Amino acid sequence: ASAEGTDEDASEREDAIEDEEEEEDEEEEEDLEVKEENGVLVLNDANFDDFVADKDTVLLEFYAPWCGHCKQFAPEYEKIASTLKSNDPPIAVAKIDATSASMLASRFDVSGYPTIKILKKGQAVDYDGSRTHEEIVAKVREVSQPNWTPPPEVTLVLTKENFDEVVNDADIILVEFYAPWCGHCKKLAPEYEKAAKELSKRSPPIPLAKVDATAETDLAKRFDVSGYPTLKIFRKGRPFEYNGPREKYGIVDYMIEQSGPPSKEVPTLKQVQEFLKDGDDVVIIGVFQGESDPAYQQYQDAANNLREDYKFHHTFSTEIAKFLKVSPGKLVVMQPEKFQSKYEPRSHVMDVQGSTEVSAIQDHVVKHALPLVGHRKTSNDAKRYTKRPLVVVYYSVDFSFDYRAATQFWRNKVLEVAKDFPEYTFAIADEEDYATEVKDLGLSESGEDVNVAILDENGKKFAMEPEEFDSDTLREFITAFKKGKLKPVIKSQPVPKNNKGPVRVVVGKTFDSIVMDPSKDVLIEFYAPWCGHCKQLEPVYTSLAKKYKNQKNLVIAKMDATSNDIASDRYKVDGFPTIYFAPGKDKKNPIKFEGGNRDLEHLSKFIDKHTTKWSRTKEDL
Repeated sequence: ASAEGTDEDASEREDAIEDEEEEEDEEEEEDLEVKEENGVLVLNDANFDDFVADKDTVLLEFYAPWCGHCKQFAPEYEKIASTLKSNDPPIAVAKIDATSASMLASRFDVSGYPTIKILKKGQAVDYDGSRTHEEIVAKVREVSQPNWTPPPEVTLVLTKENFDEVVNDADIILVEFYAPWCGHCKKLAPEYEKAAKELSKRSPPIPLAKVDATAETDLAKRFDVSGYPTLKIFRKGRPFEYNGPREKYGIVDYMIEQSGPPSKEVPTLKQVQEFLKDGDDVVIIGVFQGESDPAYQQYQDAANNLREDYKFHHTFSTEIAKFLKVSPGKLVVMQPEKFQSKYEPRSHVMDVQGSTEVSAIQDHVVKHALPLVGHRKTSNDAKRYTKRPLVVVYYSVDFSFDYRAATQFWRNKVLEVAKDFPEYTFAIADEEDYATEVKDLGLSESGEDVNVAILDENGKKFAMEPEEFDSDTLREFITAFKKGKLKPVIKSQPVPKNNKGPVRVVVGKTFDSIVMDPSKDVLIEFYAPWCGHCKQLEPVYTSLAKKYKNQKNLVIAKMDATSNDIASDRYKVDGFPTIYFAPGKDKKNPIKFEGGNRDLEHLSKFIDKHTTKWSRTKEDL
C-alpha cells in the first residue's frame, strides 16, 4: 500500500508543478482561485475571506517555505487533510504561506512556524497540543460539534465587586489593568491567557487576572493606573511593580520566580562567612526571632520591592547574631571582604520593628549597598550605578587570586581620594568590559594602564588627560571638575562639509550651534541607522522639510543618536525614531512628538501648533 501511496503523491506533485507553470499567465485570477496541493487547500490574503465565509470549521496551518519544522510536519498534515475530508460532514484543511500572506499573518498574530489554528464560525481557536495526526483530528472534531463553545478564559475578570475578595486572599496574583481600545493590550491578551493557563496547572496555582480600567475607574485611580497595560503583582492585597516580560514564557518564568520568598534563610554561620570571604556583592541579612516576628514581615515586604536588584537573606540563628554582633530585630548591610576598607564602617545596622516603615528599610539597603569604591560591571551597572556624578577608574580589574593584589593596589589609591568626596560615587571598572565607553571617551589609545572619567548629572562625560595615575592626579582632576574647569567629551561624527539638503544633518559637535540656536525653532529627529521605522519615516521627513523650506526661522534636522552624543539631558531618547520640537525661546523644554502617526499631516500640525518664530501668512493658513 505504501508504494501506491508514494506513486500517487508523485503524480499529484507533477500536476502541481504543471499548475505552477501555467500559473504565471493568470496570476490575478489565480490568487482568488483556491488550489489544492496533496489534499491541502492553499489560501492567501486574496481568497481567504470568501473561502471561509460559509464554513463552520476550517483547520489552518500558517507556515514559512524555509521552515524545517513545517517541512517535517507536511506529510502528517496531508494525512490529517485526507482524514478530515472523509469526515461527515467533510472539514476543510488549508495552509497559508505566512511570509507572503502578511495581512492574514498579522490578523491571526502569527509569530512562529508552524502555527495551527482552528476557525470556528470565523473565530480563531488556538491549538496548543502536539503536532500529531491523532491529537489534531480529535481536537478539530471536538470543535466542529454544533454545540461546542470556546472554553472560558482562565484569566480572572475583576471588578470593584470582587476585586478585594480575590486579591486580598491570594498569596500572589498578577493583575493587568487594560483599556479595550489599546493596541499593546490586544497584543498582550493571547500571551497573557496562555500564561494564565500554564500557571493554573502549577501546585499551588498562580492566578492571573485583568481589570478593564476604563470601566472600573475607581480601581484604576486607587492603584495609580495612568497608562495601558499596567501590570501589578499583589501579595495578600499589597501591590508591587511587575517588571517582567510580556510574552507567555517570560510571564510564566517571572511569576514562578516572584512566587518564591524574596529573602532566603541562612541557617549556618559558615554560609555568612563564605558570603564575606568570597562574595562579590553587598551582603544583606535580617536577624529576627522567628517567622512570626512582625519585624520579619516588614523586612519581607521591603525585600519584595527590591528583590530584582538585591539578594536578601534572613536568619533566626543566635550564633549568626553573635558573629554579626547584633540582637534580633536588626538589619545588617555589609560589604564582602574585598570591598572593605579602613575608611568605612564594617557594617551598617538598622533597628527593625513591626512598626518600621517598609520604605525606611528599603532606603537603608539602597543607601549602603555600594562600598566607597565598588566594582562597576555591565551586569550591575543599570541597577547599582545610576547616581551621578560617577567617577570611574578604568584598568585591568581582576579579583582572581593571581591578580587580586594588583587590582587592590589601584583601588586603594582611589579610596584615598574617594573618602574626601562623599557627594560623588566612585567605582573601578574593567577596561575590556567598557571598551566602547573608553573609546567614546577618546581614551582607548591613551597608552596609560589606568584611565579616569567623570559622568555627570546632565549626561556629560569628562575624561582625565592621560598621565601617570596616582591619588594626587585623581584629586586634581576631581577638584577641577568640581570648580567647573573641565570641558566635556562629545562623541561626534565629523561635521558634514555640505549640509545644504532640505533636512539639516546634526552631529555631536554641532548640536549646540544648530539645535540650541535661540534664533530658530528646530524640529529634530533622533534615529538609528539600523531602525526600520526610521527608514520608513525618511521620505516623509524629507517632504516635510521641503514643505517648510521657505520658513527661514525653522530648521528641520536629524541626528544619528548611535554615533553622536546629545549635548543636553532635556532630549531623552528611549527608542527610535524620537522627534522633538525645540522652540527658539525655550530650548530647555523641548516638546516630544507623541501619539500621532508619523505622517506629513500630523507632523505639520505638530510644527504649526508649537512654532514661535514666523508670522503666519495667508498661504500658510
